[in-house]
Amino acid sequence: MRDINIQPVTRENWEEALKIALYEHQISLVPSVIEGIAYAYIKPWDVAFDPYVLVIDSKVFGFFYLSYTPDSTDNYWIGGFQIDKSYQGKGMGKRAIRAILDFISKQHPLCKVISLTVERENKVAQNLYKSMSFISENETNSDDEVIYRLAIK
Repeated sequence: MRDINIQPVTRENWEEALKIALYEHQISLVPSVIEGIAYAYIKPWDVAFDPYVLVIDSKVFGFFYLSYTPDSTDNYWIGGFQIDKSYQGKGMGKRAIRAILDFISKQHPLCKVISLTVERENKVAQNLYKSMSFISENETNSDDEVIYRLAIK
């Protein structure tokens, strides 16, 4: 099975990242890649904000960002996670989340809790995160998105 590679968004790959296409009904469920890259510049929520692309066979197929407080144990948030529609329905979401969790554990060894939010109506994403052991504590953020958390280590 081919490995998923996680790379920072750079001047070499940002245009490929912008080509990630979602199905029409998914567009309102996740921030666009351009918004994710803008957030990295603005840092609206945390001190650190890093955008990444997911790559397989030298092809960018997904995107996410990590918003966090450096050296904290529990303030790491995955956001903007999306996979190009041509890669959906093939188990790539689960593989990508597993790769992201491994990546965060390696890059941020103090991290013990990873959080994310999901739109209430996005049942597909909620089921994906539940299948990866994320737990909803039935809390929502200010945008009424459901908060999921995963304890690691």
